[in-house]
Amino acid sequence: MPIARKLLVLPGDGIGSEVIDQVCRVIKIYEEYRAISFDTKNGLVGGVSYDELGTPLSDETLNDALEADAVLLGAVGGVKWDNVERQHRPEAGLLRLRKEMGLFANLRPATCLPALAGSSSLKSELVSGLDLLIVRELTGGVYFGEPRGITDIGGGEKRAIDTQIYTSNEIRRVLHVAMEMARKREKKVHSVEKANVMETGVLWRQIATSVGEGYSDIALEHMYADNCAMQLVRNPKQFDVIVTDNLFGDLLSDCAAMLTGSLGMLPSASLGEEDSFGRRKALYEPVHGSAPDIAGQGKANPIATILSFAMCLRYTFDLDEDAKALEQACADVLDAGLRTADIMQEGKTLVSTEEIGEEVCLAFGKLL
Repeated sequence: MPIARKLLVLPGDGIGSEVIDQVCRVIKIYEEYRAISFDTKNGLVGGVSYDELGTPLSDETLNDALEADAVLLGAVGGVKWDNVERQHRPEAGLLRLRKEMGLFANLRPATCLPALAGSSSLKSELVSGLDLLIVRELTGGVYFGEPRGITDIGGGEKRAIDTQIYTSNEIRRVLHVAMEMARKREKKVHSVEKANVMETGVLWRQIATSVGEGYSDIALEHMYADNCAMQLVRNPKQFDVIVTDNLFGDLLSDCAAMLTGSLGMLPSASLGEEDSFGRRKALYEPVHGSAPDIAGQGKANPIATILSFAMCLRYTFDLDEDAKALEQACADVLDAGLRTADIMQEGKTLVSTEEIGEEVCLAFGKLL
């Protein structure tokens, strides 16, 4: 009997449980057609965890994540917890999860299917067929650097400090991930920083150049982050793989996401270092947030979360053909004219979260 793959499912807050429910339906279909077994366990993270357990991430859930082959996450956060102390906010649970699992490389694809080109804020000809990947360093930089904080400096004035720190190894390892990803794509990498004004940018460019010398088949270009932001809305198809730090990756990946028409369409994967058996800790989640304003209304788009599971099949379980089949199933549903509210277009059919999940399952089953 085949060994069951261990999945930890963390629905999280807001629409997280609604979109995760559709992924669980996809998993059941997949198990039926492929005779592959998943040992699935549910857990709490984010605001719901704080409400029930007094912490956004319990030690028990963290241990479950460390023991799982992969973690599937819905979303965390919401205005309900805006006034909670920083260490207890939903986002703190996610940051701890990434840090403790060693998830240093965040992969955010931005793909614009022709069926959705009209939903982008840019002209269709600029984005139709867009297929780029942003590799974001995830466990270093200004979000984790010390010292940080807000202090009184007298006279009613305060000073806020956030520290941007990177080591050579932190930069080197994420560059290697970007290069390996590029080898499976169009063999082109843009390394993005601000070497003109930031010391971390200077080091980043030095390390990127050094790593690039070991990949003679990859075309490496350097670009300043502000120029990259401009180029993303000017000529996004010039990019294949973009690799950058935590802060710039956060900003640029959201910018790239909107080129595709909706955050509700984009998945992501966060990967750790390979062990001696070639396995990585991994967490898969949609790029969109918890959207508490539409939670419980059946309006959420589950496709980004479903595509996150496709990334799980590809990067954790090395099932690339099945990942492609699931991606194609999502494309087929969109080609049939079905839309959730976030990607609704004139002449298309508005459907609920559950309805689009059902149609993806049917389309996926036909392709397996």
